Parts: sequence; structure tokens; C-alpha cells
Amino acid sequence: MTADSHPSIHKRAASALVALALMASPAFADKHYGPGATDTEIKIGQTMPYSGPASIYNTIGKSEVAYIAKINADGGVNGRKIDLISLDDGYSPPRTVEQTRKLVEQEQVLMIFGSLGTATNTAIQKYLNARKVPHIMLATAALKWDDPANYPWSMALVPNQRADVPAYVRYLSKVKPDAKAAVLYQNDDFGRDYVKMLRTVLGERASNLVVAEASYEITDATVDSQVIALYNSGADVLFNFSTPKFAAMSIRKVYDLGWHPLHFVPSNATSVEAVLKPAGLERAVGLVSTNYVKDPADPEWKNDPATKDYLAFMRSYYPEADPLDTQNVVGYITAEALIQVLKQCGNDLTRENVMRQAANLKDLALPMLLPGIKINTSATDYTPIKHVQMRRFDGKTWVRIPD
Repeated sequence: MTADSHPSIHKRAASALVALALMASPAFADKHYGPGATDTEIKIGQTMPYSGPASIYNTIGKSEVAYIAKINADGGVNGRKIDLISLDDGYSPPRTVEQTRKLVEQEQVLMIFGSLGTATNTAIQKYLNARKVPHIMLATAALKWDDPANYPWSMALVPNQRADVPAYVRYLSKVKPDAKAAVLYQNDDFGRDYVKMLRTVLGERASNLVVAEASYEITDATVDSQVIALYNSGADVLFNFSTPKFAAMSIRKVYDLGWHPLHFVPSNATSVEAVLKPAGLERAVGLVSTNYVKDPADPEWKNDPATKDYLAFMRSYYPEADPLDTQNVVGYITAEALIQVLKQCGNDLTRENVMRQAANLKDLALPMLLPGIKINTSATDYTPIKHVQMRRFDGKTWVRIPD
């Protein structure tokens, strides 16, 4: 008897084909879950400085929470809602450790996402890598986050000093090749990495070009004495590698001294609302920095669809914030990058696969990134954003400098 002549064999063969099709379909693929992941939820944790000396950054965390609320309202990711638990660490490393342990050991989160600060993230890096917990999309520019060989579970998102400093030096070489430079920096990995990269990029020129350096601690009340010492060095260029609070104080002091150097500040200290207005807009005229996101205050993006979408999001989900503060754009982009990673994870929501997908972003062009800037990562490349664009403050807004 042949199969063609036996209907029961036809039925069994058809059933087997259907079963194979269902097994091959992504919708029916086997599900693999790590801590914090279920059929309906993905639990994620982060720490943010909602209080303390870096509380000026807290709007980044709030904008991320707001974006996750939008995603959940739209149905979540792959049918799952996201529970983002965002805790205050006061920008204090011991508090960061305490809150992170709570998130990992009590809340059982799948990952730590977007936590802010170099010193704070450094305090939890070894702990999270030892426990193999993804520690990704961090808001810190230190070089240590691009070290997959030693810390395969930690990755930042924002551009680091390898992007910023070469851009500063190229610009300086064009407009003031015979400069005498002074350097102000925060005495932690963030600031020291800027100084290290500056000297690396300058090479043999560093010993003649850099005439003075001064550092400050995050707990210092002012940086007046440091700025005065740098002014007295006779420098006509100031590399100001400061975080927002100290950038505002130093910008004010430089102006009040009657000092008019070519003044560079890092991109994290360029917020008009959080840095330049406290310093005094007239004191900030001529500042030079880098950027990688669209500035919603820039008339260039007035009719840009992505900017319109961002502003609509802010009105609906975070109306109490200033939509023109680019820190909110940073939070928006960081949350978008997270969503891309989760989409790529599909139904394999293990910690291993989260890290695998975070290290597998290819030419990701998020709408609020500047044109030409894309996110790329690999198992050996933990620097997602590698390019920046130069800009100058004109007293009202930041203006891009053609490169």
C-alpha cells in the first residue's frame, strides 16, 4: 500500500508539516527568559541623580521613563510592557551600589539601563560583570566603557573622548594653530580621560601647547581659584572638561575675569537651560563644543519631521519639562536605542541575549541623531556613537560649524 492510497498517512504528514511550520515561525519560537522577563513584562532598572550635586541631569531619567510610558501605551515591545524602575542615587557611588543591589537582588531586573555618571557606574561595574547583568546604554563618557575584553557586560551610549577631543584639536589647528592652552577638568575618570585623550591627540605638541592644568572635586563649592590660576598662565585657549554645575561656574568666572580664551566645553555641559542661562548667556557667547543630537531650539530643525515627533512626545508624556533642553533629547534617543535592543531580542529575553543584541547594532540611524551619525556596535566594539559635529554658541542658540 502506498501513501497515496492511505488517507491516515496523508493526515499524519499534513499534521507534521503544520507542526514544523509552527516551530519555524517566530511567533511560536521557544521562549527563553532571564530574571525580570515574562510573557507580559520586562523589568529594567537604573539609577539617576534625582538629588545631589548632579541633579541637573535628572531630566534624562525622567524623559526615559516618559518614553517607556509611550511605548507601553502603544502596546509595548513584542507584546510585553516595560517596567522601568528608576531610583535616586544622589550621584553618590555608595548609594549607587546600594540601589543597584536592590534592583538586581530584590527587584530581579533583567538589566541595568542608562544609569548616569562615571564615578557612580564605576562603583557597580565589577559587581554587575561578576553577576553577568547587562549594564548598557550608560550616560557616561569615560573610555572604560569600551572594554569588552575585561568588562563584557558594560557599555555606554554617549560619545566618549575618542570622538570629542580629536574634533576639538582639528578645529583648534584651523583657527589658532599657535595656541597656548589651559585645561580645567573634573578629578575622576570623566575628566582625566579628557586630559589623557587631549595629550594623546596632540602628541609631541602637547608639551608646548598645554601651559597649565587644574582639577576640581565634585564636592568643591566653587572653581574660582582654579580658573584664576589658569587665567594667570597666559593661556588663550581653555579646554573646560567640566560637568554642568562646574561648567556654569567656570564660564561665569572666566568672563568676569575679563579673560576671552577660545573656550571648549564638552557636549554634556551645553544645555542652554541647565548651564548657559545660570552662567549668563552673554558670558557664554563664543563657546565651542560638539554635538550628536538635533537641537530642537535650532531653527534648522523647525520643519524636521523627527523634531516635530519629539516635541509632540514631550507635550503628551513629559509636559512639565523644557522640550528645548537637549538633555531630554539624549534621554529620548537612549530609550529608543533600548527599544531596538529589545526588539532584536524577540522571545529570547535572557541576560546573555540582551548583551548579544546590544553588541549587534548595525547602522542604527535614530531620527533625532544628527544626519550622518549612526549607532554601530559589535562584540569587540563597545563605542556605539563614534562621530560628533562642532558647534558654537551665538548668545541665543548653538550654531553648527561646517566641517
